[in-house]
Amino acid sequence: MSSLQRYADRRVLITGGGSGIGQATVLRMLEEGGRVAAADVSESGLADTVAKAGDRRDRLSTVVVDVGDEDSVRRGVTDAVVALGGLDTLVNAAGILRSSHFADTTLADFEQVLRVNLIGTFLVTREAIPALRQSDSAAVVNFSSTSASFAHPYMSAYAASKGGIQAMTHALALEFSKERIRFNCVQPGSISSGMTDGVGESRQSVGPGLPADADFSLFGKIQSVLPLEDGGMFAKPDAVAAVVAMLGSRDAYFVTGTEVRVDGGTHM
Repeated sequence: MSSLQRYADRRVLITGGGSGIGQATVLRMLEEGGRVAAADVSESGLADTVAKAGDRRDRLSTVVVDVGDEDSVRRGVTDAVVALGGLDTLVNAAGILRSSHFADTTLADFEQVLRVNLIGTFLVTREAIPALRQSDSAAVVNFSSTSASFAHPYMSAYAASKGGIQAMTHALALEFSKERIRFNCVQPGSISSGMTDGVGESRQSVGPGLPADADFSLFGKIQSVLPLEDGGMFAKPDAVAAVVAMLGSRDAYFVTGTEVRVDGGTHM
């Protein structure tokens, strides 16, 4: 448990806040004293986040948002900013993962991944900019992935979406530098989440569903080198939430236009 209180004066909007890393980030920033709006397409996921917030739930508000739908994003961001009374940190954690042999990938599945991951990040960020401009220490943390820079088999659509997010983050960091809005990415890898575990009922927390005949020898290069306490393959979501909390806080005042890998040394 963190004893830091870096968010005591910060208002935070976190998409994908109903499960996995997004939910862990909500709980981390509440723990650090923040006022948080959790957004997710899943009402039951948001209810679970509220339940886990415990006695900190008085600083938590929720909003149902489909990040791939422009009207939903407009309403959701507006409602979140009103509930928070402004906005200092935006975390774009919502995302989906579809896995398949490239030759078998449908256009619909490829487009859906881009719609939720890349376009969703664009839409939420665009709608949040007016509120972020009113902050004296604004920060945006986007979710790229180790798949944006390193080969992950059967995940071409996901890799394309995350590469796009990473490139867009660099462009925005420069465009808004004079307004002192910082933009950074995290690159999770080997992390347990709603996507890797296949939990969650929504189209924004869908499991990887690897092909039945997947060649698992291809995954040898994406295993963590750091040992995990339970001996499993994936670290807990709070490993990423801690890094997001740093990047979204005033502590990272001189960090922008970069990405931080959180992968247990997989890609040294």
